[in-house]
Amino acid sequence: MTDQGRSHPRDFVASLEKGLRVLLCFERKHSKLNLSEVARLTGYTPATARRLLMTLQELDYLHSDGKRFWVAPRTLLLARPYLMSRPAPQLAQPVLDKLADRTRQSASLGLLLDQEVLIIARSTGRRTLSTGLGIGSRLPAFCSAIGRAVLSTLPRADVVRYLEATPLDAYTPKTVRDVAAAVEQVEHCRTHGWAECDEELELGVRSIAIPVSSFPDKTMAAVSLSVRAERMTMNAFRQTHLDAIREARDELKATVSFE
Repeated sequence: MTDQGRSHPRDFVASLEKGLRVLLCFERKHSKLNLSEVARLTGYTPATARRLLMTLQELDYLHSDGKRFWVAPRTLLLARPYLMSRPAPQLAQPVLDKLADRTRQSASLGLLLDQEVLIIARSTGRRTLSTGLGIGSRLPAFCSAIGRAVLSTLPRADVVRYLEATPLDAYTPKTVRDVAAAVEQVEHCRTHGWAECDEELELGVRSIAIPVSSFPDKTMAAVSLSVRAERMTMNAFRQTHLDAIREARDELKATVSFE
């Protein structure tokens, strides 16, 4: 997670970056962390990590039991300005609600953020998934359907460079971890118009995603739908719900813009 060797503007405040980077360590896989884990994830020394953790705890952004730390409710205030001031999440929500109602599955809209996709809007269908995915959740771009769909908006050479610089961690035994194979998954979306993830991110969950492109500011986004694997095969998933995802994509392109 470190940015060592990266140049910054003259007025860049490194201590602020470090504090924010510590907060970003906490996610679904790392909901509670101790000092050594934070130091490892950030690349900071234990002494630096400790000062940052203690400062965030003092400001009530983190809670601690003396050994481990976890995020406090105050962190929600950091997301509120974006959700309240940017129209995209609010405009996208009715579209996702309609898609979830029509398919009875869970729908999401995400944007590319570094090596992950950030979920900015989500609607849970009647058949809920076990995953705790929600607004603000982050998914690895290389092995999620929504990430592959977003990456397909980039030139192939950029996709190759992107994936070569990305840690291809195993989330399940089915996760594609070979760069060439990961590139071909993205190219499948470029050729056919949709991306797939068949239990690579979470066992028992299948997803299909379609890029939402042509935004004036070139923001890369995608809409996805997820189902439980035991409810339908991937082929049945395509036949049953692909048209509905396409219609949601078209509506998002017509109504949502990103600034």
